[in-house]
Amino acid sequence: MTLILVRLVIIVLVFGAIFLGARRIWRDWKGQFKQVDQARHDRDLKERARPDVVTLKRDKDGKFRQPDDK
Repeated sequence: MTLILVRLVIIVLVFGAIFLGARRIWRDWKGQFKQVDQARHDRDLKERARPDVVTLKRDKDGKFRQPDDK
């Protein structure tokens, strides 16, 4: 009876360690992806603020053209 309980405890500990390790890896990757996305967003905002960047609008026919700001 005690041998079954010992095996059960060992199996639970092994699966618990695997679960906690996988959870930690998932959180680390998720945080890294958030940092990359934030850096890309900041870079896009800086690039959009430059004076030589033209913003295009979609016209009725589906093509992108410069807006008429006359």
